[in-house]
Amino acid sequence: MGQVIQLEIGIGGTPEKVWEALISGMDAWWRGREGEAMSMVLEPRPGGRLYRDLGDEAGHFWGHVQVIKPPSLLEICGPLFFSSPVLSHLSFRLREEGGKTVLVFAHSVNGDVDPEFTKHADGGWRQALEKGLKQYVEQH
Repeated sequence: MGQVIQLEIGIGGTPEKVWEALISGMDAWWRGREGEAMSMVLEPRPGGRLYRDLGDEAGHFWGHVQVIKPPSLLEICGPLFFSSPVLSHLSFRLREEGGKTVLVFAHSVNGDVDPEFTKHADGGWRQALEKGLKQYVEQH
């Protein structure tokens, strides 16, 4: 059975500015729960990879770009941070509304997933997107 996390975040900036931070600036804003740099790399093209670069040829593959439509839609499909038989789908949708950008985010996951996944992952995505991406865009 699948699980879904959904977030809707208002960000002070144009969709183009949010998009640029989302696809090109991940390393600047994506932090882990303890504030450590996640060193995420996105290759912004169909089939491009999303991965965590730990240096010295080490890292963690998260997924491939499934859909990319600048500056409004990015979808990624892959195992993400799981080391078990899991398939995740991430959707980042941007729309302008009332002078700001609304990010509609969804993370769907199917496979061998701990029942506590939603609680823990929701906090992680809030950390990355509300405290990371939102603050980065609004401060730069």
